[in-house]
Amino acid sequence: MTPQEIIRYFLDKYGDRVALASSLGLEDQVLTDMMLKINPEARIFTIDTGRLFPETYSLIDRTNITYGIKMEVYFPEYGSIEGYVRSNGVNAFYESVEKRKECCRLRKILPLQRALSTLDVWICGLRREQSVTRTEIKVVEYPKDTSTSSSHANEADRLIKVNPLINFTEEDLWEYIRANKAPYNSLHEKGFPSIGCSPCTRAVASGEDIRAGRWWWENPEHKECGLHIN
Repeated sequence: MTPQEIIRYFLDKYGDRVALASSLGLEDQVLTDMMLKINPEARIFTIDTGRLFPETYSLIDRTNITYGIKMEVYFPEYGSIEGYVRSNGVNAFYESVEKRKECCRLRKILPLQRALSTLDVWICGLRREQSVTRTEIKVVEYPKDTSTSSSHANEADRLIKVNPLINFTEEDLWEYIRANKAPYNSLHEKGFPSIGCSPCTRAVASGEDIRAGRWWWENPEHKECGLHIN
């Protein structure tokens, strides 16, 4: 099935219980365009960690204007961020993998859990080409068995996760973006193939891995925030 056929199947079957979790990267802008052309009322949400690039905030506005939507935006709980910064400092994530992952947990994972609590299907822009941590992902990933669990602390465990662009290359993405005049982050034209929080993302050199600019001070096998750890 094409990405559009996959998206249409889940939108038709699950209605407003399916949404795209958009990081506003190139993949998610392609999926946003595909989804809204299939159903103009399809749900798109993003997480504002409080440390995004100005260009990313601008893209949220341009995406809303282009498609006539109001993207759902989820924020971290301010008390947990205040506590983390008071205890560790504003940029403690550079000090250790553990502190970085805790920052990601507070700023990304917990807001994501709130968003996922409203869903049965989670559409993502993951691609096998992106990194060594994503080579084994599948088009559709089914829920874990939570029947013996006393709570759903991890909302992702009960959802169907769909990765329609799993086999897309970066060239495929750009071809779609240009053909459909979809809005994208201007940082992509400045050497940023993957864009996350400002302190944790840098431009990459020609020939470097496309996620080399994410948490560049860590080993490749650690370069996930926890959103997509299976």
